[in-house]
Amino acid sequence: MDLLQNLVNMRSASEEPVPLHEEFIYCCGAATHVLKCGPWKDLSKDESKNLPRLLFMIIPGNPGLAGYYRTFIQALYCGLNQQYPVWVVSHAGHCKPPSGMEMIEDTDIKELEDVFGLNGQVEHKLNFLRKNVSKDIKLVLIAHSIGCYITLEMMKRASELQVLRSVLLFPTIERMAQSPQGKLMTPLLCKLRYVLYMPVYLLSFLPEGVKASLVRFALRGMKTCDESSITTSVNLFSVDCIANILYMASQEMMKVVERDSTTIKQNLKKLIFYYGTGDSWCPQQYYDEIKMDFPDGDIRLCEKGLRHAFVLDASKEMAAMITDWLQDDLTKL
Repeated sequence: MDLLQNLVNMRSASEEPVPLHEEFIYCCGAATHVLKCGPWKDLSKDESKNLPRLLFMIIPGNPGLAGYYRTFIQALYCGLNQQYPVWVVSHAGHCKPPSGMEMIEDTDIKELEDVFGLNGQVEHKLNFLRKNVSKDIKLVLIAHSIGCYITLEMMKRASELQVLRSVLLFPTIERMAQSPQGKLMTPLLCKLRYVLYMPVYLLSFLPEGVKASLVRFALRGMKTCDESSITTSVNLFSVDCIANILYMASQEMMKVVERDSTTIKQNLKKLIFYYGTGDSWCPQQYYDEIKMDFPDGDIRLCEKGLRHAFVLDASKEMAAMITDWLQDDLTKL
């Protein structure tokens, strides 16, 4: 099935309501937002005969709010002919549960010492899978930005995971502080991030409509902007949420230094890399170097001019491409 056919499928399927289930849970002691596309709400029961063979799980970038990927997972689910569940799990603490919504306590998994840090976010995703997904289900991990680093760490630490494919979109897996954007942001994130807390705290008292207007103003330069991105961005006015986001980002600048070529080599046949041409977080130089080091790898360079934060305006286009890339894998199932 080619890219055009995938887009047609998504457009026709989008006319029908896409089943989307939303949960706020505690995982490793941290608030976590989960969006689940498809009729499957529970994939942990091994005895069930109705379990799908495959789960598509999205590992977000930073900010790791699940809502940013709402349109993306719906488009991906439709592009897959609604045959497989597509889930996105927020990063630990990167969500603001709605007031009055009952939180589901996770009593089987111990709290992590630093769940909001980079290492903690890796363990957070692994613990979520162990708790919520049967070991018999194969995985397609679709990671974005720092989610790519987290995904490689997951594959390194948990070789028992049945990963069919990992798709790494705009992968920040090396030298983040040395990237053009990293050079600009590292002093702010590592030394001055606390200065941002007070303005965010004051802005948090604004009415929701005013917050949404501020987000629209900030994104005014974009020709088209996903509406779900605007509503999700309102959560960034929460001090707890923004503190966890900036803390994780500061760790990224310090800890994401050398590319883990060993893990890449061990899993090369399972990996698809997708780099941007004008990406200031992982510049084309990084693409050229990894392509040279792994000439047999599936390492692609964007020809469509998509931005690093593709979820803001190109979710459907990205979903169509990924569906096209994975057709051979899916026909072999």
